[in-house]
Amino acid sequence: MGDKERYAARRAALRQRYGSLYDFVLELLFEVDPAGINFETNTDEYEPEVDTILPRLREDQTAEDLQRIVHEEFMRWFGVETAGDAGKYLGIARRLHAELERRRLS
Repeated sequence: MGDKERYAARRAALRQRYGSLYDFVLELLFEVDPAGINFETNTDEYEPEVDTILPRLREDQTAEDLQRIVHEEFMRWFGVETAGDAGKYLGIARRLHAELERRRLS
C-alpha cells in the first residue's frame, strides 16, 4: 500500500469515527480559511488539518484549548508565518467548542 492509499484509508477511518463532526470542522476551516487557500471549489483542501485536529479533541477542553490545538496544527502544516498569530484561531475555536458542547448535550 502506497502513501496515497494509506492517507485515504486513515481519512476514511477518521470520517467513520467522527461522522458529521469531520464535515463540520472541514466546512468551518474552509469558511474561515485561516491559511488563505479557499478558492471556492477546493472544499477538501483542509482535510489534512482536520485529520490531525480531530484526534486531539477531548470532551473537557475549553475554547482556549481548542484555539491552541488548531493553531499548533496550522503551524505544523503551513509554518509559523502562514499560520500567523494564535488570536486568528479564536473564532474557529469558539465555534468548534459550541458545536462540541451541543453534541455532548444532545
